[in-house]
Amino acid sequence: MKAIKVEWSDSLHGSVHIPGSKNSSLALLAAVCLADEPVTLHGIPDIADLRVIYEMSREIGLQVEHHESGAITMDPRNITSTVLDPVKSSSFRAAYYFVGSLLAKFGKVSVGYPGGDDFVSRPMDQHIKALQMMGASFTFNPTSYTVEAKELHGATIYFDMITCGATINVMMAAARAKGTTVLLNAARDPEVTDTANLLNVLGAKITGAGTDTIRIEGVASLHGGSYTVIPDRLIAGAFLMAAGVTGGSVTVDNVIPEHLSSCLAKLREIGMELDVHDNAITAHSTGILRATRVRTAMYPGFATDLQQPLTALLTQARGKSIIGERIYPARFNHAHQLIRMGADIKIRSGVASINGGNVLHGTLVHASDVRAGICLILAGLRAEGTTTIAGVQHIDRGYEDVVGSFRSLGANISMFDSNEMPAHSLITGTK
Repeated sequence: MKAIKVEWSDSLHGSVHIPGSKNSSLALLAAVCLADEPVTLHGIPDIADLRVIYEMSREIGLQVEHHESGAITMDPRNITSTVLDPVKSSSFRAAYYFVGSLLAKFGKVSVGYPGGDDFVSRPMDQHIKALQMMGASFTFNPTSYTVEAKELHGATIYFDMITCGATINVMMAAARAKGTTVLLNAARDPEVTDTANLLNVLGAKITGAGTDTIRIEGVASLHGGSYTVIPDRLIAGAFLMAAGVTGGSVTVDNVIPEHLSSCLAKLREIGMELDVHDNAITAHSTGILRATRVRTAMYPGFATDLQQPLTALLTQARGKSIIGERIYPARFNHAHQLIRMGADIKIRSGVASINGGNVLHGTLVHASDVRAGICLILAGLRAEGTTTIAGVQHIDRGYEDVVGSFRSLGANISMFDSNEMPAHSLITGTK
């Protein structure tokens, strides 16, 4: 198994090119199944979750071609099965997008239950309710579920809670359903708009994406086309925070600043200076970090995926900071690892109280999910001694070359085979 070693590092300086959005790519790769001709996607990152999608795609007859330029062409004309391997499809949460993309076209799809990062519960009730209103029926088996519909028809659907995953899933199903579908209380995330934009390029009729009301006029077929995924706002936000953690200056290139509005506002509030351009942002440390209060919220609020790296940043801000996790209240596994490093954090009822300013000490820690891994890297950059991060497979699910990116900024970080460490080190954290 791989592990990451992080040593205390001087202030980070330089620029990082931000790759395509993981969360958008998960939806776009599934959405290709709706087309009747090949689709070429640009900017798709090379990460573990997407490699699983390629494997599953080939198994059902969806042809995948990787070009030297980095583009990917997917040809759905030879799909012969809509039964996705339950083990592979359960390895990441967004496999349910294949329900939305295959159901209207083929009438039946089977997929494993949502997996990936587990924050206690990620209910599918809104997916189920909406698709049932459109004419689908569900059969739940021990390791997978099957969705069937002789014909999907349009419906007016009100989401009882704002959910990005269900909004995208139902929007895809509605793209080739009969009639008009209206989604009320829809998610406004950039990933929703990105998926709608791709589908419209292919001939769909979707309006209102990016607002809380989306209207989809079903069409009989979708043609091929070419599309570029949006940049990953979550990776960009984490690297901007790295400048604050280390007292440096970091530029993120290939970004859409509007997608980071709430993050940028909070970083300014904490004490960082930001230079914002059309497609780049530079974060400068002022040497002063102020404690703050944050509540995560659905877009355009402060993203739950950014509260973990923000926690690492706030351990360096003197005073008491409060983070209220309103999306996934149990999403604080990273905080327990920071406490092992010497951070003063107390967690109660979905709220973390951080008394910043404590000296952090390197030890063995474990990344329980993608964003927790980045949080621990940021903490390790300012911890005395060596921080060894296990659970690297979770980081690989969302970051193409996290070690190389941080090293390019001057971080003292490396990847190694954890089998090289003595067994007692992995248990006790000794080196």
